[in-house]
Amino acid sequence: MTKPIGPTIPRWQLGEQLAHLRDAVGKSQAEVAKELDCSISKIQKIEAGDVGMVRAELLLMLDLYGVTDRSTREDYLDLQSQGKQRGWWSKFGQMPAPFATFLGLESAARTIQIFEPLMVTGLLQTEEYARAIAETCDPDLSTDAVEKQVKLRIERQQRVLDTDPPVTSVILDEAAIRRPIGGPRVMAAQLEKLQSLGKSITIQIVPFTQGSYPGVRGAMTIFTFDERMHSPVAYVESHAGNLYMERSEDVLRCNVTFRHMAKAALNKQESLKLLAAVAKSYGEAEGAHVEARPNRR
Repeated sequence: MTKPIGPTIPRWQLGEQLAHLRDAVGKSQAEVAKELDCSISKIQKIEAGDVGMVRAELLLMLDLYGVTDRSTREDYLDLQSQGKQRGWWSKFGQMPAPFATFLGLESAARTIQIFEPLMVTGLLQTEEYARAIAETCDPDLSTDAVEKQVKLRIERQQRVLDTDPPVTSVILDEAAIRRPIGGPRVMAAQLEKLQSLGKSITIQIVPFTQGSYPGVRGAMTIFTFDERMHSPVAYVESHAGNLYMERSEDVLRCNVTFRHMAKAALNKQESLKLLAAVAKSYGEAEGAHVEARPNRR
């Protein structure tokens, strides 16, 4: 069974094609906005794929751009309909637009390449690890908001990895598996999950002994899609904002960087051995902690 791709990619496809049509007839965004009796900002958002549009708006645009072929118009209307659908994440309430875009790309991707230097990537987290991340990275969140984040993260994993999963490669810095987020028990369970996922996902660890390598610059994700659907997209997140790169030269640079990081990392078998050893050390630390607890009887 093929999983639904969500509204993000259809919106991007439609927006790109409408922008090409507008350029082809020599109209400005301001002229189109005037014809639709809306703001220029709305036209910009439609063409960027940031928002969906209603059928009447699309039909008016197609008239303005001289698109008369019935079959072609139906193709555009199909994209418009898909772009108005609600993503699976909508049941969790309003999402920040950049994160909703990320979820849409992740849901539609055929391959995903992830590098994370400081924590286990969200797609592979256990519930308790995800809870510890939410509580510490967003300390002002209410208990209900934390639990919503955790539930969304777990459903996200199921949606992406359980049905028609993408080919996924994950590179983690050793810092991500050494930092005791949530404590030894939580970390032991998290690393055991990584070992289990390592049977179906390529997981590599860059050891501390490697020294400097391209990954010290920060996290990165690269999505590729069916060729007919969309060109590859690279994603970089920071406190300053989220950056999506689609230009071929930018994506190529990110792919080259990812290959260099893969060479810097341990191979799959050695990475699994390191995960097992670190998980064992966390298990032993938790056991020692339990034995050290005072007897209160």
